[in-house]
Amino acid sequence: MMRLILAGIAVLAAVAVGFLTFEWQRKPAGTAYGAPFTLVDQRGQAITEAAFRGQPSAVFFGFTHCPEVCPTTLFELDGWLKTLGDEGKDIRAYFVSVDPERDTPEIMNVYVSNVSQRITGITGDPDKVHAMAKSFAIYWRKVETEGGDYTMDHTASILLLDRDGDFAGTIAYGENPDTAVAKLKRLAAG
Repeated sequence: MMRLILAGIAVLAAVAVGFLTFEWQRKPAGTAYGAPFTLVDQRGQAITEAAFRGQPSAVFFGFTHCPEVCPTTLFELDGWLKTLGDEGKDIRAYFVSVDPERDTPEIMNVYVSNVSQRITGITGDPDKVHAMAKSFAIYWRKVETEGGDYTMDHTASILLLDRDGDFAGTIAYGENPDTAVAKLKRLAAG
């Protein structure tokens, strides 16, 4: 069963990377990736697409009830940023909830703060969050589970955005740590 789940995650990641690459190639030069949005950060402060401009950004979409992919990815991202040290000091990292019904700013603050001081949580009105995720070509879907609860299927890659907010690549879930650090170094230098 676990192999089936991991295979499913790998297929979703591959499809997402292919789609993201296609979308990136389709965008006119000089057009920032995604669409304008107004949401809130983990402290309840307004945050817009302007946060993804002026410095390189690493953006991951997930949810706080995620059993493995999200906490692993955030922990690894924090470690990679620490590995970069001063070389990666300008990279901003964001964790955008695809489950804003449960992920309030307070819950995001506790969750993200327990992992990293470098990563900013983003949530907000469900319709606005879902519109933002869609504009970034992020896959997500609510999956009902036994007992009336649910989980979320979602893209498991970290999006890399350059200083202009343009798509600059991805880091796949489970990617080799040395490769991930090299991608972040290129992002910081760009």
